[in-house]
Amino acid sequence: MITSYIGDLILTVEHVGSTSVEGLSAKPIIDLDVVIDNYDVLPSIIERLEKAGYEHEGNLGIEGREAFERTCDNDLMKHHLYVCPKDGKGYLEHVAFRDYLRENETARKEYETLKLKLAETYRHDVDSYCEKKTEFIRTILNKTIYRD
Repeated sequence: MITSYIGDLILTVEHVGSTSVEGLSAKPIIDLDVVIDNYDVLPSIIERLEKAGYEHEGNLGIEGREAFERTCDNDLMKHHLYVCPKDGKGYLEHVAFRDYLRENETARKEYETLKLKLAETYRHDVDSYCEKKTEFIRTILNKTIYRD
């Protein structure tokens, strides 16, 4: 487990993404946000995770998160690993969206319908699949953390 390598440097690990929402269709890929107090510990985390078989990929264009890719094959379930400061945009958005879907059955069903339609339409184009979900996600975030 990730915490055996970096547990002393982090605040918590949050299960986010579609697999974290009961009843929502999802690819068998877990999204994990490793939450840190601030970026001061990031160099140590990068070093330790590299020893554990992860490669630091930077923020991949998303403010407030650092992505890591598993570089060796093992028995772990496929997962996306992000290191995020507790007040980082990437982390706050992940949690707000997850919690909204957990609490709102109508939104959860709408999102599932959208995802299934997009998965069929963009079966071989993951970038377009992700891009086409953006408007729905933004709408939810505007109802939660970006309320006027």
